[in-house]
Amino acid sequence: MAAETEAGTTEDAVLGGRLKIRQPKRGHRVGHDAILLAAATEAQPGEHAVELGAGVGAAGLALAHRVARLNVTLIEVDAALAALATENAERNGLAERVRVAVLDVAVPEREFSKAGLVAGTAARVLMNPPFNDPARLNVSPDPQRRLAHAGSVDALRQWMHRSASLLVPSGTLTLIWRADGLADLLAAASLAFGGIAVLPIYPRPNAGAIRILVRAVKGSRAAFALMPGLTLNDASGRPTAEAEAILRGGAALPWPGV
Repeated sequence: MAAETEAGTTEDAVLGGRLKIRQPKRGHRVGHDAILLAAATEAQPGEHAVELGAGVGAAGLALAHRVARLNVTLIEVDAALAALATENAERNGLAERVRVAVLDVAVPEREFSKAGLVAGTAARVLMNPPFNDPARLNVSPDPQRRLAHAGSVDALRQWMHRSASLLVPSGTLTLIWRADGLADLLAAASLAFGGIAVLPIYPRPNAGAIRILVRAVKGSRAAFALMPGLTLNDASGRPTAEAEAILRGGAALPWPGV
């Protein structure tokens, strides 16, 4: 349920009301992808996690809500969205552990260092990169939706490079991506990551995957693993118990055997 607020925004309850997120009425809106990404990110109390392309902060805040004493930095290029992310951290009582930096993923490493994000210091990176290739698909005329959704393979490599730079040795990257882009993603990840595990997300039984959740370890030489998938809805269109536990209950999404 969304409540309208001032300045063209709404306040929306996610995780079954556990988080309140203020976001623009138009443009990119928080959906299942952000919550699935948070649920798939393994983290421990006391660690530092960085979310790239955080938008209004839904995924990073959901992760901080689930993992006590986890410190999270939200990176967002759009200053207006970053301001909303800061506000959302405050309204959910997470401001002491969650901070926001206005940065472009593509800027030189020294700009990240100036913002207190020194290379090789994050235990976890999570991200939902723009994944619709503008060379193949029509992109939205809305500038915020276009920035959030449209990205080339070269941009994906750039995001992978930034993730590897931020992570400690053997640090973990978790991301969500479109299912038909798996080949591009594996190629981009192979430059710095191994131990790659892929978990498909299915909209309903007997349907093809629409998203993939990916876990990769910096510098690992472990083999690729294809995980059992998550089905969001049953044949009648009702949410599955597993999906409800994650999307509304705030449960972690396990990586069996990884």
